[in-house]
Amino acid sequence: MWSLLEFVITRGLQFIIGIVLARLLYPEQFGLIGMLLIFMGVAQCFIDSGFGAALIQQREATLTDTCSIFYFNIIVGLTTAGCLCLVAPWIAAFYNQPILTQLTRLLSVIIIINSFGMIQSTILVKQINFKTQTKISLIAGVLSGTIGITLAVAGFGVWSLAFQQVSSALFQTACLWFFSPWRPALIFSLGALRKMFGFGSRMLLSSVLNQLFENSYILVIGKLFSVADVGFFTRAKTLQELPSQTLSGMVGRVTFPVFSTIQDDPIRLKRGMKKTMSVLVLINFPVMLGLALVARPLVLLLLTEKWAQCIPYFQLLCLVGLLYPVHLINLTLLQALGHSNLFLQLEIIKKILIAITLSITWRWGISAIIYGMLLMSIISYYVNSYFTGVLIGYPIREQLCDIYPYLIIALLMGGGVYAAGLLPLVDNGLMLLVQVTIGTILYVCLCRTCRLAAFMELWQAVWNRSPFLKARMVR
Repeated sequence: MWSLLEFVITRGLQFIIGIVLARLLYPEQFGLIGMLLIFMGVAQCFIDSGFGAALIQQREATLTDTCSIFYFNIIVGLTTAGCLCLVAPWIAAFYNQPILTQLTRLLSVIIIINSFGMIQSTILVKQINFKTQTKISLIAGVLSGTIGITLAVAGFGVWSLAFQQVSSALFQTACLWFFSPWRPALIFSLGALRKMFGFGSRMLLSSVLNQLFENSYILVIGKLFSVADVGFFTRAKTLQELPSQTLSGMVGRVTFPVFSTIQDDPIRLKRGMKKTMSVLVLINFPVMLGLALVARPLVLLLLTEKWAQCIPYFQLLCLVGLLYPVHLINLTLLQALGHSNLFLQLEIIKKILIAITLSITWRWGISAIIYGMLLMSIISYYVNSYFTGVLIGYPIREQLCDIYPYLIIALLMGGGVYAAGLLPLVDNGLMLLVQVTIGTILYVCLCRTCRLAAFMELWQAVWNRSPFLKARMVR
């Protein structure tokens, strides 16, 4: 529940701040920041170096382990930030955008700042202490958002986005040190690092591959299309990822440490996988389909007409996001079981396929690139779920049998939302309200009528926890 609260509050806050900044700034300014995502993402992977995941997966971690990783993270953070500063002119030359030199050097400060708080954050996750993380995220989000909006109003343009990200990292790390009782001792052991290197190094390589290829779409769009096109694509991607990655991230952060504690019990793991997957698709399927159908009034109402070009991208990306949480839960299982070698193999296979589809689709424009992403999403689900069947006896056929009822109900709801969109309503706000209301009521009624297992369990949990509903039941 605290993980849910943290993600709802922080992502909701990021959404509101993002909307305000999108109305104040222009797609080209967001595009400049988007061009640097691949470089910042890869650099962030090197800070953790896979040792964070290794620390969570390890049953018992000592002070020597945590201190060794802490100092290692700082060394890597300083080295990585220095490398970014050195290659900044080449990044700017690649995109033919001179301003990227200074932007890259400013954003590289984030890498150094984050390296000082990585261990505290990892320990909180391992302890499943999401209450503290909620406080930290809320404080950092409010303060950095205020700075970003203030600078945007003052006319700082793209620099308001850059300083918002830097201040967010600074406040996040400061709060981690304030709220976390862990403090480093003057201990460093290469033996402790070597002990976790096998698992951690493969997780690092997997993370780097993931960042490189997930953001390769932006790299290609930034090189072959305009800066504004990058802005439209990144804004559409951000809107799509808000619900899907919020849900997936929330569940993944809980299931990884929990699954790690029962890694020797395949029966319990399978039961946990089935329940988790059902809850994920119960929420994600209707949200993604619903967003695709209300995209036009949503974007025009929140972002104004200047962002209208991102609407078709957003609709296609919502279809890509349908299976994202299901990918995550299958990969989380591999991490929890300590099979980083299999995790890496799967990542290599998928990245080769991404390179092939991207090399083919770019010729027909950004929409064709997103269609390639959709095809990759389907293929990746099959690849990711293969070892789940081998390791705990939960193959893709059984998974599909468990999730298809939720997809059918979501599609029926989508039909109602689409029909509502045909009403002759001119006002975007009214149209959005009507479609969301009809979709929500229809989906709840269909789930209740069909008595879907995950829905009934959540319904019962809400009923039992609500004093208002209990009082009515008693009367």
